[in-house]
Amino acid sequence: EVRLMEFGGGTVQPGGSLRLSCATSGFTFSNYGMSWVRQAPGKGPEWVSRINQIGDIATYADSVKGRFTISRDNDDAMLYLQLNALKPEDTALYYCARHKRDRILARNEYDYWGQGTQVTVSS
Repeated sequence: EVRLMEFGGGTVQPGGSLRLSCATSGFTFSNYGMSWVRQAPGKGPEWVSRINQIGDIATYADSVKGRFTISRDNDDAMLYLQLNALKPEDTALYYCARHKRDRILARNEYDYWGQGTQVTVSS
């Protein structure tokens, strides 16, 4: 059974930092591209960042570029997102998502999602 479980969210002040983690199981993690996607209250899902299977190519949405860093540990089947210089507009439920295999990663097509971890940025 494929499982994705995010953790590490919380409430921080503007300018603060958080590190999100996504623990995965039930599949060969190194075979799949992975993404972080967020959803703010009352809005649709927004793609945040993706990383390729071996972890040497990372891509970011313009809204987070230079502030967030995605990474992965294929030995431990973990995905990470370092969030720095957080802004109130970063407040959202953050999900990790597995890309469909053998699809172009830039198409952001997913087949599994986690349950999400809440990030709230507020003074």
